[in-house]
This record gives sequence, structure tokens and C-alpha cells, in this order.
Amino acid sequence: MENVLEIVVRSTEIDVNGHVNNAKYLEYLEWGRESWYEEAGLYYETLLKMGIQTVTVNININYRKECKQNDRLSIKTRPERVGRSSFVLLQEIYNQHGEKVADALVTCVTMDAETRKSREVPDELRALFD
Repeated sequence: MENVLEIVVRSTEIDVNGHVNNAKYLEYLEWGRESWYEEAGLYYETLLKMGIQTVTVNININYRKECKQNDRLSIKTRPERVGRSSFVLLQEIYNQHGEKVADALVTCVTMDAETRKSREVPDELRALFD
């Protein structure tokens, strides 16, 4: 399942170089992951009822092209691979011209909400990788 989140770059996201600050891209990716979970019906409360939380443990990001104020961005999120207790999402950000401005592989771990230890990826989440 691929999710696409559309956003517009705001003035508060611009750094002294006149383009989007590198840290903002990580925030954009987080918003994209949140949208992906929601489209899948895996809201935070739903995960907690299952006794789990997911935590990001690694982000490998490539910055491809600068973004500027008022650019319209599409953040695409889709499953890449799943393991026993972890999974990887591929995320890509495109501008209004269809140019890829960034891409990332994001590794998340399924964690038991009470013990705070890694736990097997539940079937409801695993099914999104088929």
C-alpha cells in the first residue's frame, strides 16, 4: 500500500540558505509515515490496543534537490521489507515538477508497549508488506 501526503513548504521551514532546512525533511517523512499508518487503519490508539508501539531506529536519507518556500511536495510512503520485529519503509519526496527531492529508507521496530522490548511485527502490520 502506497500513501501520498501533499504539503506546501512554509516560510518557517526555510533556513539562512533560502531553502528547506535538512532537519525539516525528517519531519516531512514523519508526517508521511503517520499518514501511511492512518490510511492503513493503524492509528496510535489501535497499536496501543494491540499492546505495541513502533519506533524509528534508523533513517538513511538522500537529499537530491533543494526545496523553497511555497513548493508543493508529495511525500510517498510504501512498504519495502519486513523482518521478525522490524520493518523498512521507502519514502520519497517529489516537488510540483515531479522531480525527486529526497528519498529515504526508514527502519522501524515493533516494541511491546509495556516491557519496551522488541516484539514480533503483528499480522495486521505484516499484511501491508504482501
